[in-house]
Amino acid sequence: MADAVVIGAGPNGLVAANLLADAGWSVTVLEAQPEPGGAVRSDRGVHPDYISDVFSAFYPLAAASPVLRGLELHRDGLRWSHAPHVLAHPLPDGRCAVLDRNRAVTADGLEGFGAGDGEAWVHLCHLWDRLGQDILHALFTPFPPVRATARLAVRLRGAGGLRLARSLVLPVRRLGEEEFRGEGGRLLLAGNALHADLAPEAAGSGGYGWLLTMLGQSVGYPVPVGGAGALTAALVRRLARRGVTVRGGEPVTEVVVRGGRAVGVRTAGGDRIPAERAVLADVPAPVLYRELVGAGHLPARIFDDLRRFQWDFATFKVDWALNGPVPWSAPGAARAGTVHVADGVDDLTRFAAQLAMGLVPDRPFALFGQMTTADAARSPAGTESAWAYTHVPQTVKGDAGPDGLTGDWDAGEQERMADRLEAQVERFAPGFRDRIRARRILAPPTLQAANNNLRGGAINGGTAGMHQQLFFRPLPGTGRPETPVPGLYLASASAHPGGGVHGAPGANAAHAALHTGTRPRLLATAQDALSRRGRGGEKGRT
Repeated sequence: MADAVVIGAGPNGLVAANLLADAGWSVTVLEAQPEPGGAVRSDRGVHPDYISDVFSAFYPLAAASPVLRGLELHRDGLRWSHAPHVLAHPLPDGRCAVLDRNRAVTADGLEGFGAGDGEAWVHLCHLWDRLGQDILHALFTPFPPVRATARLAVRLRGAGGLRLARSLVLPVRRLGEEEFRGEGGRLLLAGNALHADLAPEAAGSGGYGWLLTMLGQSVGYPVPVGGAGALTAALVRRLARRGVTVRGGEPVTEVVVRGGRAVGVRTAGGDRIPAERAVLADVPAPVLYRELVGAGHLPARIFDDLRRFQWDFATFKVDWALNGPVPWSAPGAARAGTVHVADGVDDLTRFAAQLAMGLVPDRPFALFGQMTTADAARSPAGTESAWAYTHVPQTVKGDAGPDGLTGDWDAGEQERMADRLEAQVERFAPGFRDRIRARRILAPPTLQAANNNLRGGAINGGTAGMHQQLFFRPLPGTGRPETPVPGLYLASASAHPGGGVHGAPGANAAHAALHTGTRPRLLATAQDALSRRGRGGEKGRT
């Protein structure tokens, strides 16, 4: 019998398993898909000569995460690569806001948009120098982060206190207008805020945009050499060195509860896998409570709160194998790993408003990745492995464009939406379509089929809006990995601090399980009985 069962081998599940194994626990990791990784996988599915990241691709949060740094994954083969520029936001007139790891380069470029904007950028960087590490520690530790918050409060007083706190809860549009005279700095902040489902007018989007731009400024937007799967492979190799294997193709259908405590899981194949001390679930909160645990073991208020749980927007993604570099009109975009494609902040607001109304946007804001620019190993010399994704409503009420998209996402709708996304890129890179050698479409249903955590194409385990963060995440009054079922811990992006590849939800769940200690003696009989049944005629394995 293992000490712990981990449901899901995405990055959070693998981080949790590693930390439990480090503490000497025996661990069983069960993954529904044939291979581990969750939303951190790569393949050659677009073209055999091109490596494509199937889901996530750039990892500023991973590079900054004290959780992942502590695992020392370089010992297991992980290497990072950077594009010459971190990020670019071209405009139709040929100007381009560029984020570079050298803050002087970023500042010089922004100065061309407005006198004094370079100095304003450096000021934001100095604030990050003073506060950044404490902000990250506050984000990546269990809620409430008492020590990190205390240190942060002291530093905030020296950095402007309430005035700075006010800036961080501003909508990103307002923050950009207060800090910059020209469009460049405003574009960098607002485009980064839309990496989550935060509109330019949403409260707190300013702080989120500042966080991501400062991470890009300080650690870049690195990619694993050889594809996103290299990050997963390093986590799995680290586990293997501790005697833990990941069992793929074994979806969990039930968390087994005995005597009011989680004592194991049941798989789709009928196996009962007992857990001596804990079950850690790297699955979305609604899936865990509604599908794996069920009403008989949970307070009624959980299901009342789940009615109010809000998913983040759905995602529509296209991967391309290009026979040459992207022909951007703005030269500054050619050397960036990530490119934001939108006419300006007003266009971002228009895009977000259409999503809020349930409309498929007619001019989708695209996050565009130039993977060979970031890592030369991704495709043959002189070519580009590229992708772009945009957001669409979870429930489509209409189409703001001319194609009559309904959100059924059948083959015809997928092709029309992919064409729309390509047309948006073509506006900023004339001739782009002529360089397409092959493409792959990943619509919301495709994403969910490939990774059940991406419900409806949601990639962050629930909205990043302030009403579902901190002690509201995933449900009001929670904010920690413990669940109403003793011995069961939420280890997914639905838990604090939310989406992104940083490992914090998995680490927090592991630390909570370790803190709980050994199983209560009164549960030993029930668990031992479960173990014996599992070894009997029901294909049980321990």
